[in-house]
Amino acid sequence: MSPHKGVPPVMALADDLSGAAEAAALLRLPVLLALDPAQAPSAGDGEAVVVDLDSRHVPGAAAAEAVRTASAGRPDGVTWYKKSDSLLRGNVGAEAVAYAEGARAVVTAMALPVAGRVVRGGVVHVDGVPLHESGAWRAEERAAPRSVAEALAPLPTAGVPLDAVRRGPRALAGELAAVAARGRHPVCDAETDTDLDLIVGAALLLGPEYRLSGSGGLAAALGRRIGTTAPEADTGATDRPLLVVAGSAEPGIVAQIARLKALGAHHLPLAPEELTDAAPVPLPPLTSDGVTVLSIDGSGGIRPGTARRLVAGLARTVAALDGAPDLVLTGGETARRVLDATGITSLRPVGEIHHGAVHSRTADGRSVVTRPGSFGGPDSLHRIATALRPHLPSPSPVSPASPASPASPTASASSSQGVTP
Repeated sequence: MSPHKGVPPVMALADDLSGAAEAAALLRLPVLLALDPAQAPSAGDGEAVVVDLDSRHVPGAAAAEAVRTASAGRPDGVTWYKKSDSLLRGNVGAEAVAYAEGARAVVTAMALPVAGRVVRGGVVHVDGVPLHESGAWRAEERAAPRSVAEALAPLPTAGVPLDAVRRGPRALAGELAAVAARGRHPVCDAETDTDLDLIVGAALLLGPEYRLSGSGGLAAALGRRIGTTAPEADTGATDRPLLVVAGSAEPGIVAQIARLKALGAHHLPLAPEELTDAAPVPLPPLTSDGVTVLSIDGSGGIRPGTARRLVAGLARTVAALDGAPDLVLTGGETARRVLDATGITSLRPVGEIHHGAVHSRTADGRSVVTRPGSFGGPDSLHRIATALRPHLPSPSPVSPASPASPASPTASASSSQGVTP
């Protein structure tokens, strides 16, 4: 990474791999994405290091310890940012408490306007519906928090209303400092990217003792403020096979796979009973000029509580393949388990193919695209595949009778089962 004078180093933390990759692309700095908190280097001036804590699904105490490990021993003057899930999933409170250690205050802004997620009165709204009244937590084992403050508990917080945010950076900085003086951490309302820009500007005025925490929208605002590069996705041709691993339960994945099949992709839906065996599922060799899609076949039903075992089985299966295919990985848990199984310990993001779909390179030159399971329209996987393989033909329109139809057994099962997103 080449240093840029005048831009302080940025250290960023995220609780899963797709979020870490999203943040890395949005910061608009030369960046390294590290997968081991204990081995992550410090960033230099004009550089960013983003650490995947891999803490979304671990106990709260372990998640907090991962934050402390990644934060320990860093030099003074670092700009800190912590990526949190905009739907408030994961160990948000436990990690926030650890992240606040040594800081004057943590400034939180969870809005993600590009995805229709805003914060009003301290409550996340998804397409206009309060998070706890929406279906966004349908695959979770507990109820959604009713507010950002509830998700951050036991961190002591105070809300900063939208009118205070929109008074401008200097006035807002005074409001943030006043909240910190009361021993609390500000939680900011925001509805637009401009609101997020104001929050970042105010926090930076106050100095590095005020740490930023929030959605990818806040990372984008930080990138607009201090970023020095505007990377574009590297779409160079390659003779490696292209392997798409779809471990997400989001309903849109079925339609996305259908678009890839219309391109001629080879789809291999794997049975849950095969994936929960200790041995990898034997697969045919991958062709160097083709696209293969692995997914979990839910047509026979999936037992509750097996999601992580299924993703682990996918990872074992990918690791057992001959060669080193380029990878497209949907869902943060899926992405992390596959990279762990294949021995990949760091990534260098080169750009975004579309929002949230981050293209990175490994040390040996492989392409890895990561994307949250909930992101992207029906053409998401098609756009990713054609960006990596420009020679691929455009797909035919997907008809109602195609495999994307809800009447299809595989489609209906895959869209309703609780596979890890």
